[in-house]
Amino acid sequence: MYIAIRKYNTEDLPSMNAIWNEVVEEGAAFPQTELLDADTGAGFFASQTCCGVAEDTESGQILGLYILHPNNLGRCGHIANASYAVRSFFRGLHIGEKLVLDSLIQGKAHGFTILQFNAVVRTNIHARHLYERLGFQQLGVIPGGFLGKDGHYEDICPYYRLL
Repeated sequence: MYIAIRKYNTEDLPSMNAIWNEVVEEGAAFPQTELLDADTGAGFFASQTCCGVAEDTESGQILGLYILHPNNLGRCGHIANASYAVRSFFRGLHIGEKLVLDSLIQGKAHGFTILQFNAVVRTNIHARHLYERLGFQQLGVIPGGFLGKDGHYEDICPYYRLL
């Protein structure tokens, strides 16, 4: 299996929706609660500054994705935000790392100077270790900042990295 990260195209949208929805349904990482369908997914991904997909070039299968967009606007518009999703069957293969690394490159190419994650769930140890290994700094802890699918609140840890 050879995994390449590339810009998404419209043919990728059904796979992207499925991967995104899998993470939303798991209820342990993304703040979103609404699932994407063909129309809302197309609009959502098109509204991002950049979307990348992880493709198995041998099979053509989309294994993961990221979205990149401004974290805020105006005087804070130079700060980007990103989210990453990997199909559950393919987690643990360092696809997330490839996605994060590409988002760093794309963030800088799109004029951002900082990449910030607002709401990394404290128990998302794999993501936190990856971010820290790639040079992200934790800004603190927001107690009870994330409402889990089962109704309990978990702490979130904001992170940032200069680009």
